[in-house]
Amino acid sequence: MSDQHRSELTPGNRAEHLSRLRAATPQNPLDVLVVGGGVNGAGAAFDAATRGLSVGLVETRDWASGTSSRSSKLMHGGLRYLQMLDFKLVAEALRERDLLIQHTAPHLVKPIKFVFPFFKKVVDRAFIGSGVMLYDAMQSVGRKRAVPMHRHLLHDKMLDVFPALDGEKAVGALEYYDAQVDDARFVMMLVRSAAQHDASVANYTSVVDYLHEGTRVIGARVRDEETGEEFEVHARDTILAGGVWTQDQQDLAGADAGLEVLASKGIHITIARDRIPAVPDTGIITQTEKSVLFIIPWDEYWVIGTTDTPWTQDPRDVGATAEDIEYVLEHANAVLADDLTREDVIGVYSGLRPLLQPVRKNSEGGSTKVSREHTVMEIEPGLSAIAGGKYTTYRVMAEDVVDFAIKDTQPGRPSLTRSVPVIGAQGYESLVRDKQEIGRRYGLDEIRVDRLLFRYGALLSDVLALIDEDPSLGTPLEHAPRYLRAEVLYAVRAEGARHLIDVLQRRTRLDYETRDRGVHAAPEVAALVGPELGWDDATRDREVETYRDFIAARLDGEHTTSDEQAAARLADAPEVPSRR
Repeated sequence: MSDQHRSELTPGNRAEHLSRLRAATPQNPLDVLVVGGGVNGAGAAFDAATRGLSVGLVETRDWASGTSSRSSKLMHGGLRYLQMLDFKLVAEALRERDLLIQHTAPHLVKPIKFVFPFFKKVVDRAFIGSGVMLYDAMQSVGRKRAVPMHRHLLHDKMLDVFPALDGEKAVGALEYYDAQVDDARFVMMLVRSAAQHDASVANYTSVVDYLHEGTRVIGARVRDEETGEEFEVHARDTILAGGVWTQDQQDLAGADAGLEVLASKGIHITIARDRIPAVPDTGIITQTEKSVLFIIPWDEYWVIGTTDTPWTQDPRDVGATAEDIEYVLEHANAVLADDLTREDVIGVYSGLRPLLQPVRKNSEGGSTKVSREHTVMEIEPGLSAIAGGKYTTYRVMAEDVVDFAIKDTQPGRPSLTRSVPVIGAQGYESLVRDKQEIGRRYGLDEIRVDRLLFRYGALLSDVLALIDEDPSLGTPLEHAPRYLRAEVLYAVRAEGARHLIDVLQRRTRLDYETRDRGVHAAPEVAALVGPELGWDDATRDREVETYRDFIAARLDGEHTTSDEQAAARLADAPEVPSRR
């Protein structure tokens, strides 16, 4: 089997991966078992697999179904951390961002330009300008720049670049660069990259208990949520990358030591691209009293956010309230010339940031590694946990936690991920050079081809091969013309989608890219993926009905006035049908 085909997460391959996990016995354990399929867990699995270790990765729901698919979709250095004088963190994040753009994932991470408006001519230009100057200087130390230098914009030039800004309030601006990423697809590609290096990976597979030999954790008992089957997976070392579910997993392990992780809710809204005029690929960043406001160009719409409020409800039921949406609109309108209204909102998505607190408990013999924003800790012998950090530094976090976990059992296995790219990167530039020919051959305009290259990189060849086999797959979805039918089929044939919501919410983004949140496209998508997943008519109808009910609950929650009410709506509307 070729490396690329080994990476494919097909329905049949999932059974093979589960079989390999079952084969991890006390006599033949995995080197590393990773629990949690967000960016930290996927990154750790990829890191460990590229070291030549035998690796398992399990996730209760779909890849990136929690925090890692609900971010601001930025790979940024963290300009605001300069205000906190955290220079090391910013330098590290900038280094990682540039590595992603230039080598690791140029197909998934691309530069984006931001305008930072000034409202106090002298003070802002001096204070913000000096900060961005330092930010830029830190990118030029010892390496080739991945993005252009910043520049100052006087009032009229500012309005040329971003005409939608309120010129009566903003007196000038600064223009600088960071990078953006499709967060859910990035995690899925990391998982495929781990599989390409022989990791055994399974979504919809939850940990129901941790295995012990004396005081040492030697793996986990897991349940295949698709069938209900439970089995044991033995491992020399286990890594917990549970995000906001970290404490639940620590309690399940019966740990006497642990990390305390609190949840903070951040929501984003989407607005039609023509509603806010600007130079292409240019966004806005400004500070609010509670958070940072981003107005980010993304395909044919804007992503605007975010909020930062404590979440004390069940993490599975996170949703936006009317107050959240009004907060984002209010702060966007504070910098825009023409006010946005609730009627302008196309979609809304909500996520939880895992906020790391001081170590919850101390145990004799326990050890901890604190690295600025993230912490790696030995919860029990054989069980290490990682929490905190930021999306951009996921690779450093993965390296840290794998180093920490295997230091006694597999010493002398250095990380290789600084040089090993994410799948889809190799051959990407060649396809970019051929994009006009691709468009001509398949009848696709330049916007469509660019969009496909950003989603798939070099793997676009596999998607186009489906169209070669069946030209009807080259037509757009009727109710979601941004996507081709081939993309939907590829989501289950290669990208590990198991349910309708996996396709509509993470392989595509129809849950916030269309006003109906993907409801009208659901039957067509279900009809395409159903045969691949072995669905009968009743199963297909249940998938569509479940998705409709989930979206209805989310929309209902967006008109409530409290987190409790929003969570209650979603608690009664599961994302996937129950097993029958």
